[in-house]
Amino acid sequence: MVLTFLDRYRETGLAVLRIGIGLCFAFLHGFSKMFSGPEGWEGLAEAGGIPFAQVFFGFMGAFSEFFGGLLIAAGWLFRPALFLAFCTMMVAIYGNIQRGNNFSHALELAIVFAGLFLTGPGRYSLDAVFSKSKPVR
Repeated sequence: MVLTFLDRYRETGLAVLRIGIGLCFAFLHGFSKMFSGPEGWEGLAEAGGIPFAQVFFGFMGAFSEFFGGLLIAAGWLFRPALFLAFCTMMVAIYGNIQRGNNFSHALELAIVFAGLFLTGPGRYSLDAVFSKSKPVR
Protein backbone atom coordinates (compact mmCIF):
# COMPACT_ATOMS: atom_id res chain seq x y z
CA MET A 1 0.00 0.00 0.00
CA VAL A 2 1.16 3.53 -0.70
CA LEU A 3 2.58 5.60 2.17
CA THR A 4 1.72 3.02 4.85
CA PHE A 5 4.68 4.24 6.90
CA LEU A 6 2.46 7.20 7.87
CA ASP A 7 0.13 4.86 9.80
CA ARG A 8 2.30 5.31 12.87
CA TYR A 9 1.28 9.00 12.94
CA ARG A 10 -2.47 8.30 13.13
CA GLU A 11 -2.79 9.58 16.72
CA THR A 12 -0.71 12.65 15.90
CA GLY A 13 -2.91 13.37 12.88
CA LEU A 14 -6.03 13.08 15.00
CA ALA A 15 -4.52 15.49 17.55
CA VAL A 16 -3.65 18.00 14.81
CA LEU A 17 -7.20 17.79 13.44
CA ARG A 18 -8.81 18.04 16.89
CA ILE A 19 -6.66 20.97 18.04
CA GLY A 20 -6.87 22.86 14.75
CA ILE A 21 -10.64 22.53 14.34
CA GLY A 22 -11.26 23.22 18.04
CA LEU A 23 -9.16 26.39 18.20
CA CYS A 24 -10.54 27.72 14.91
CA PHE A 25 -14.09 27.04 16.11
CA ALA A 26 -13.41 28.76 19.44
CA PHE A 27 -11.54 31.82 18.24
CA LEU A 28 -12.72 32.42 14.67
CA HIS A 29 -16.39 31.67 15.32
CA GLY A 30 -17.15 31.70 19.03
CA PHE A 31 -14.99 34.37 20.65
CA SER A 32 -16.74 37.45 19.24
CA LYS A 33 -20.17 35.86 19.76
CA MET A 34 -19.43 34.82 23.34
CA PHE A 35 -18.45 38.32 24.38
CA SER A 36 -21.05 40.23 22.32
CA GLY A 37 -23.51 40.42 25.22
CA PRO A 38 -27.28 39.92 25.29
CA GLU A 39 -27.93 41.98 22.15
CA GLY A 40 -25.48 39.86 20.19
CA TRP A 41 -26.87 36.61 21.60
CA GLU A 42 -30.39 37.66 20.66
CA GLY A 43 -29.25 38.40 17.11
CA LEU A 44 -27.47 35.08 16.92
CA ALA A 45 -30.60 33.15 17.87
CA GLU A 46 -32.69 35.25 15.51
CA ALA A 47 -30.27 34.44 12.67
CA GLY A 48 -30.67 30.76 13.56
CA GLY A 49 -34.44 31.02 13.20
CA ILE A 50 -35.20 30.54 16.90
CA PRO A 51 -38.38 32.52 17.69
CA PHE A 52 -38.36 32.29 21.52
CA ALA A 53 -35.91 32.69 24.43
CA GLN A 54 -33.47 34.20 21.97
CA VAL A 55 -30.99 35.57 24.50
CA PHE A 56 -30.75 32.16 26.19
CA PHE A 57 -30.38 30.15 22.99
CA GLY A 58 -28.00 32.70 21.47
CA PHE A 59 -25.84 32.48 24.59
CA MET A 60 -25.92 28.67 24.39
CA GLY A 61 -24.80 28.80 20.75
CA ALA A 62 -21.98 31.21 21.55
CA PHE A 63 -21.01 29.12 24.59
CA SER A 64 -20.89 25.91 22.57
CA GLU A 65 -18.76 27.56 19.89
CA PHE A 66 -16.25 29.20 22.21
CA PHE A 67 -15.97 26.88 25.21
CA GLY A 68 -16.91 23.80 23.18
CA GLY A 69 -14.13 24.63 20.74
CA LEU A 70 -11.65 24.87 23.60
CA LEU A 71 -12.84 21.52 24.99
CA ILE A 72 -12.57 19.92 21.55
CA ALA A 73 -9.02 21.24 21.17
CA ALA A 74 -8.04 19.92 24.60
CA GLY A 75 -9.81 16.62 24.07
CA TRP A 76 -11.61 17.01 27.39
CA LEU A 77 -15.32 16.19 27.69
CA PHE A 78 -14.80 15.60 24.00
CA ARG A 79 -18.01 13.90 22.93
CA PRO A 80 -20.38 16.14 24.94
CA ALA A 81 -18.64 19.22 23.47
CA LEU A 82 -18.93 17.77 19.96
CA PHE A 83 -22.60 17.00 20.47
CA LEU A 84 -23.30 20.63 21.44
CA ALA A 85 -21.18 21.92 18.55
CA PHE A 86 -23.01 19.60 16.14
CA CYS A 87 -26.39 20.85 17.40
CA THR A 88 -25.20 24.44 16.95
CA MET A 89 -24.23 23.68 13.36
CA MET A 90 -27.66 22.12 12.73
CA VAL A 91 -29.27 25.38 13.87
CA ALA A 92 -26.83 27.34 11.70
CA ILE A 93 -27.73 25.19 8.69
CA TYR A 94 -31.45 25.72 9.32
CA GLY A 95 -31.03 29.48 9.77
CA ASN A 96 -28.95 29.82 6.60
CA ILE A 97 -31.48 27.83 4.59
CA GLN A 98 -34.33 29.99 5.96
CA ARG A 99 -32.51 33.17 4.90
CA GLY A 100 -31.47 31.75 1.55
CA ASN A 101 -27.78 31.91 2.44
CA ASN A 102 -25.02 29.45 1.73
CA PHE A 103 -24.97 26.76 4.41
CA SER A 104 -22.01 24.72 3.14
CA HIS A 105 -19.55 25.79 5.86
CA ALA A 106 -21.94 24.86 8.68
CA LEU A 107 -22.66 21.54 6.95
CA GLU A 108 -18.95 20.81 6.55
CA LEU A 109 -18.31 21.50 10.24
CA ALA A 110 -21.29 19.34 11.24
CA ILE A 111 -19.81 16.46 9.22
CA VAL A 112 -16.38 16.95 10.83
CA PHE A 113 -17.96 17.04 14.30
CA ALA A 114 -19.94 13.86 13.59
CA GLY A 115 -16.78 12.09 12.39
CA LEU A 116 -14.77 13.20 15.41
CA PHE A 117 -17.63 12.15 17.70
CA LEU A 118 -17.43 8.63 16.30
CA THR A 119 -13.61 8.56 16.31
CA GLY A 120 -13.01 9.87 19.82
CA PRO A 121 -10.33 12.26 21.06
CA GLY A 122 -7.36 9.94 20.61
CA ARG A 123 -4.39 9.11 22.78
CA TYR A 124 -3.05 12.67 23.01
CA SER A 125 -6.01 14.20 24.83
CA LEU A 126 -7.08 15.11 28.34
CA ASP A 127 -9.85 12.51 28.16
CA ALA A 128 -7.17 9.85 27.62
CA VAL A 129 -5.08 11.22 30.50
CA PHE A 130 -8.01 11.18 32.92
CA SER A 131 -9.50 7.90 31.70
CA LYS A 132 -9.06 4.89 33.95
CA SER A 133 -9.58 2.43 31.10
CA LYS A 134 -7.15 1.70 28.30
CA PRO A 135 -8.04 3.14 24.86
CA VAL A 136 -9.70 0.74 22.47
CA ARG A 137 -7.52 -0.26 19.53
